Amino acid sequence: MATDPRVKDCDLPRLTERIVATYDSVGTLNHLDHCPLPKYCDIVSAVQDLMEILYPGYRQREGLHRGNIGYYIGDLLDRLHDKLTKQIGRALQHEAQRFYEEGGDGVVGPCESPEDYEALGQAKTMLFLDRLPELRETLATDVKAAYLGDPACKGPDEVIFCYPGLEAITVYRLAHLLYELDIPFVPRMMTEWAHGRTGIDIHPGATIGPYFFIDHGTGVVIGETCHIGEHVKLYQGVTLGALSFPTDDDGNLVRNTKRHPTIEDRVVIYANATILGGDTTVGHDSVIGSSVWLTKSVGPHSTIVIEKPKLRVRSDDAAASA
Repeated sequence: MATDPRVKDCDLPRLTERIVATYDSVGTLNHLDHCPLPKYCDIVSAVQDLMEILYPGYRQREGLHRGNIGYYIGDLLDRLHDKLTKQIGRALQHEAQRFYEEGGDGVVGPCESPEDYEALGQAKTMLFLDRLPELRETLATDVKAAYLGDPACKGPDEVIFCYPGLEAITVYRLAHLLYELDIPFVPRMMTEWAHGRTGIDIHPGATIGPYFFIDHGTGVVIGETCHIGEHVKLYQGVTLGALSFPTDDDGNLVRNTKRHPTIEDRVVIYANATILGGDTTVGHDSVIGSSVWLTKSVGPHSTIVIEKPKLRVRSDDAAASA
């Protein structure tokens, strides 16, 4: 039976009108008549180029050697400069416009002067790119921590090729540099892209020291105001989260407070442990066992475990013969 063309000609225009009408009634789900936001695909492309710079020879390009590496990295940096300048400029411009629309004092409508924000985006981009050499030094400690911390690992190449924990940590460390530069949107876009790929959710605002290792990784959550020291190891399912969300007199969430725990140096946290609260500190050289729920501080050299549960074993053969 042939399709009825009247359905397309009559019903679809009416449906279009109904959907467009919701753009006024449900305005929080659309972005119209505003300064442009950063482009998601360009941010993802920038992350992939950055990974190529940080781990040359492991990703896209083969045949790299001392004779051509300078040309290759130079080309990547040139491309990143242009891409990030534009996208960071967009993020800064949109944030300024939002502040302006909310009645920010002394702010001129920024959508009328986008070139000013692109210039600011270029300055922020150069500050970010200038940090890449020292970032590689920190990432080398993370690779070493993974190799030394996993007896199944055959070498650093395996860590860089295969470990989702390193990928999530790398993207987090890139995003954290941008976060420190007060760049909106872009750091969170980066870490949420990594979250979707790895199952590891690290907020770009968290502070994490060197020699950081996440083994297996799926389900790990690290909140914005976490402070994590050196030589810390987490297993899958660990949550470093907020205990509660304080509100003001009007019932609005109080922001910019420390809501997430502090993990000191040389701490190991096993699978599915949950540690909550901005006042909670795990002292250095401690071990937190699997499935522990912790909402108060513990001192250095502590071992926190759940008491061994009692198992009941039933034998079907014994039940049948009784």
